[in-house]
Amino acid sequence: MTVDSFPDRTITIKDKEYLYFGGTSYLGMATLPEFQNLIFNNIKKWGTFYGSSRNANVKLSVYDKAEQLLSEQIGSEASATVSSGALAGKLTTEYLSKTIDTFFHYPKTHPAILVEHSLPLFVKGKLHPKLQDDIVEEVVIAVDAILSLEVTPTSFDFLDRISSKKKITLIVDESHSLGIVGKNGQGIFNSISNEKLNRKIMISSLGKALGLSGGIIASDKLFIDALKSESVFVSSSGANPAYLEAYVQAQDLYNEQRQKLRLNLDFLTAQLHPNKTLKFNSDYPVIYSNDSTIFTTLLKNGMVITNFKYPTYKSPMNRIVITANHTQKDLEILSLALSKGEGI
Repeated sequence: MTVDSFPDRTITIKDKEYLYFGGTSYLGMATLPEFQNLIFNNIKKWGTFYGSSRNANVKLSVYDKAEQLLSEQIGSEASATVSSGALAGKLTTEYLSKTIDTFFHYPKTHPAILVEHSLPLFVKGKLHPKLQDDIVEEVVIAVDAILSLEVTPTSFDFLDRISSKKKITLIVDESHSLGIVGKNGQGIFNSISNEKLNRKIMISSLGKALGLSGGIIASDKLFIDALKSESVFVSSSGANPAYLEAYVQAQDLYNEQRQKLRLNLDFLTAQLHPNKTLKFNSDYPVIYSNDSTIFTTLLKNGMVITNFKYPTYKSPMNRIVITANHTQKDLEILSLALSKGEGI
């Protein structure tokens, strides 16, 4: 499906309007007029883009301002914004690969934080034996805060079973949790605590719930300072400064949109009577279905959801997304179709 404008709660395809329950604009910021006006005004201040190194002799004050705010919200000592979430992941893993040889990844982890030689965290349902031996070594473990086919945060209980001989660096991808998970949308980074962790690193796209162009890396100050000296960081353009300024100014708007999303999830929870093919959690704005007919069935009923083959999955992903901009009438139509189970 190719469209000529960004979809909000509705989408127009071949001159026909459908309800849209796809994408990743959980808070609806991308189409929110008040937020757009902030961006328009900041483009006048900062230009459409700043194509210069962050380490150039002329530095923009907005980067420090935005990164300090984001660090406080996430609960990290420091952070660095970059031009995309994918770059955030690759910059982090490439830097760690210089000094650490052994990487592990949780099942279905996003490709942005995977390295070519990474080992699976689990083998036949059990923790990888290399994590339980007595060899003293540094290891990196990469994991998504919320996996693409899950609706609850990942459990980090596996850390308790890792040998005390391992010095663990944990990379957590919060692209689908930052802005919407936690009381104030801070994600789960600050809640992860284990005495075996040597370092925690959060990477995330800013382009989903937050509606910004760019990505972020958050960790301790020593690590972030080291990353900012890396050649890839130094030679790359930064995140769009107009968007970062808008983020700083839009905190009240973000809070309002989070409240609207909370009300929508509460309403849907009361309305929806899901069958065994649906996976839903009242604290997360995504419903997953393992039924291969759900996309076409909902399309016939005037609704479009996310349906495509993800690189690391065997079959197409059916993802129903609730946003802050949906109305109760929208949700009634969706819940009725899902609860009827007509071909679903």
